[in-house]
This record gives sequence, C-alpha cells and structure tokens, in this order.
Amino acid sequence: MNIVVCVKYVPDATADRQFESDNTVDRVGVDGLLSELDEYAVEQALQLKEKRDGEEITVTALCVGPEKGVDAVRKALQMGADKGVHVVDDAIAGSDSVATSLVLAKAVEKLGPVDLVVTGMASTDGAMGVLPAMLAERLGLPQVTLASVVESQGDQVRIKRDGDNATEVIGATMPIVLSVTDQSGEARYPSFKGIMAAKKKPLETFSLGDLGVDAGQVGLGAAWTAVEETAARPPRTAGEIVKDEDGSGATALVDFLASKKFI
Repeated sequence: MNIVVCVKYVPDATADRQFESDNTVDRVGVDGLLSELDEYAVEQALQLKEKRDGEEITVTALCVGPEKGVDAVRKALQMGADKGVHVVDDAIAGSDSVATSLVLAKAVEKLGPVDLVVTGMASTDGAMGVLPAMLAERLGLPQVTLASVVESQGDQVRIKRDGDNATEVIGATMPIVLSVTDQSGEARYPSFKGIMAAKKKPLETFSLGDLGVDAGQVGLGAAWTAVEETAARPPRTAGEIVKDEDGSGATALVDFLASKKFI
C-alpha cells in the first residue's frame, strides 16, 4: 500500500511574519516549520501503517515549497515517514490553491499508483481548507474530508466528521483523498532514534519540468486571486475600566457592551 501525506512549510506563527513587495508571504527571510495541522495528517498515516503490521506499506511525505521547505519533509521523516519528496521551483512562488493542487496532483501521479492521499484540514498560514477537494478532483478520486476519527479495514476507510449539530459517519473505498482535523489524535514527537534514522531515508527533489507542469500554469501571474494591499496590525489601545462605586457598574457594563454591539 502506498500512502502520500501532503505537508506544507509555513512561517512560524510565533515569529514576526512579513510580506514581500508583491504582497505575497515572505517564506524565505523568516523562520518556518511543518504546518501543525499537517502533523495530524502524518500521524494518521503512521497509525494506519502501524495497525496493519505485516503489510508492506510506504508512507511518503510530499511538500511543494521553497528551498527551506525541505525542513517540513525532514520533520515528517523524523516522525516516521519512509521517504520524502520536495517539489521546488522558483516559478512556484506566489501560487494559489488552484496552482498548488495542480503541482501536488502531478507529483502524486509521478509517485505511481497511490492508495491513500492524506492532508491536514487547512494550512496555518493561508487557512483556505479547499486544497483536499481540489486535489481529489484533479486525481479523479473520492474525497472524505475533515475526519476526527479514522478507521480502516482492507481497502475500506470509515471516518467520523463532527458538525455543529451532528456527527456524520462516512465510508469510502480506496484509493481516496482523506483530510483530518486537529481532533483526530495528538501528533507524536520525533524520537532521537527517529531523528537519526531520518538522515538515511530517501528524499527526492522534483522541479516543474520533472512533473510536466508548465511554468505559466503556476506562480502569482497564474493565480486566480491576489492580495492588493497589506498593513501592519494596529497597536492595542488602552481598555475602558468600568467601576462600580455607586452600584451603577452593571448598567455601565451593559451600555458599553451594547455600544460595541456585543449584545
């Protein structure tokens, strides 16, 4: 069984994130890491492999991103993935979800017959959440998305999806595209043994040419959307203190909340 986990290299949310002159996110001059939400996807792929002890299962971590994006692949290898693939090409910079899904689909196809493609629920930088559906459409595969629980037996996969008012149980037959939420199970930390073992695992690098993708199909010029302007978040202002010296505090608090349309 071949499992591909799509992982993304994102700017560290705790760092001071910046934008390039073309209003795209700076992914080179800032610290980055494997998207936290994609760690859950890696975890579910590894759990599926562990539960099928005795079967020949390969978990491949696939990333599309800048040169530093290889760090996201290495983190997945340290967690336990068997091999990594990094698609890097200068023309990819500024790509939106539509173009990214194209590159990912071509990479998955190049990796040969795949039984399961696993993704996170969204990226922690763009937070679009549409890529799993786009990827499934391009690959011509069924999609089971936003899984909080994943179960499998043979070529059958069953998930639970938690909604606002109910929980859905959805089943599908592999090959499929599966996305998981941050409620699907805590992601493991790489062990020292895993970190050392990752150094010997295969890691391939592909360009757009290797995948048969024309540079004109990706990048900022081909994006369906663009950020026209960015501005720094304004500094926090001093809050308003409501005192209750004469018993009017409750009324003053209600008036304040009403003025801000909180109630």
